[in-house]
Order: sequence, then C-alpha cells, then structure tokens
Amino acid sequence: MSEFAIGDKVKVSVIPSFMFSEYGTYGELVNMPVHAVVKHPENLTMEQAAASWMMFVTAYGGLIEFGKVQKGDFVVLGGATSSVGIAAIQIAKMQGANVIALSRTHAKGDVLLQKGADFVIATKEDDVTAKLLEITNGKGLNLVFDPVGGKEAAKIINAMTQDGKYIIYGALSHDDIAVPVFPILGKHLTVRGYELFEITTVPEKLAQAKKFVFDGLASGQLKPEIDKVFAFDEMAEAHRYMESNAQIGKILVKV
Repeated sequence: MSEFAIGDKVKVSVIPSFMFSEYGTYGELVNMPVHAVVKHPENLTMEQAAASWMMFVTAYGGLIEFGKVQKGDFVVLGGATSSVGIAAIQIAKMQGANVIALSRTHAKGDVLLQKGADFVIATKEDDVTAKLLEITNGKGLNLVFDPVGGKEAAKIINAMTQDGKYIIYGALSHDDIAVPVFPILGKHLTVRGYELFEITTVPEKLAQAKKFVFDGLASGQLKPEIDKVFAFDEMAEAHRYMESNAQIGKILVKV
C-alpha cells in the first residue's frame, strides 16, 4: 500500500467500488479495499470529501467516459436535484455544455438554476418534447443522462438529435423504458445502460476518474453539495429524510 501513509486524510474519502455486502461503512472505524480509498485536496473539509466521490465519479463516467460531452452540446439531466444530478450539472458546465435539468415539478426550479442549470423542465407540468425542441431551436439533444427511465423516456428520446446518446443509470420509475423505434433508427441513436462499477472496477478508468475529480475539486470548479448533516445516533432519521425526497444534494452522517 505505497499510496498512503499513517495519518493521511483518507478516512472518509471512499469511492463505492465494492459490493455493500462485502464492506460495511456504518461505523467509527471501517475496513476498505485500497483501490477504493482516495486522497482529497487540502481545500476540502472531511465532510466535503465524504460528499464528493460517489456523485462526481458517477457523473464523470456517464458524461465524460461514455457520453463524450462536448462544448455546445445540449445535455438533459434527469433527477437533477439528486447528488449525482448536481454533480452532473457542474461537470457538464465545465465542458461548456448547455444544461437542461429535469424535475417532477417547478418547486425546485429556482434552486436548479442557482446550481448552474441553464433551463429547467418539470416533467409532470410541461410538454417535455415541445419544450426540449424549443430550447434547442429544433436541433435536438446531444446527450441524456437519466436515472429515471420509464414511460416518460419516449418524450425525451423524441427530442434527440442525430447520433445522440441516451444513458440511463437508474430505474427510479420502476417501469420499463418506452422506446420509440423510428427516432432511434432514423437518427442512429444510442441507448445504453451505465453503472458506476464500469469505472470503478477498471483500474485505468478509475485512475482517470480520480484525477479528473481531484483536479476539479482542487480548482474549485467542482463543489460538493451537502444538504443536511445528521449525527451518528440519528441514522434512522437520516434514512427517513432521504426517503422523503426533500433533499437537494448529499445527506451526511457525522461520526
């Protein structure tokens, strides 16, 4: 273990690159595989470090490694108020993309604009396809990074441009994706699933992700979003708060 020395600030800088049944993290002392432990920049507090790596590495994989986001692209981010959604806004803006954040209602719209989104669409209130085509001046979307899926996915796919990519990294809807065949055929679209382990289980990709995120955190271009911090003996309350879906960003439990 040549990367680390006794006293290094690595206790809470862990990238989820293992099965949760293998390593437990609810404790004052935890045992982690060395590849999952990462040093964090000195400008971060321990709380900020704890909030950083899962969200930014997940977003990095979807947008940079597989999405190949480019300057000027129109990027749609589903579940934009989640920690990964906030991280994706920051990474997409770093690359010079136009960010369209999706939320179920407009209740959190102003917050998403403050966090860097260029546009906000409420999937339960707006005509999604029409709004997307209006925002892109009819050109369509280059990239979609979505943890929701379900029947509403067709409304997004119908607004994609030639050779666009739809990357789904979750199943919050619980319904199968509604896939409109003709836009996929006619526009040569790519629809693919993505999970964090595609980055964290490949040493070369993990090293690239660590460098990208570390540099972004050190420069201040990437800033972890912490919604609320609970004490260790409030663990159950922290889970209830997470289930309420009221948070914007990361929920922490402090030992």
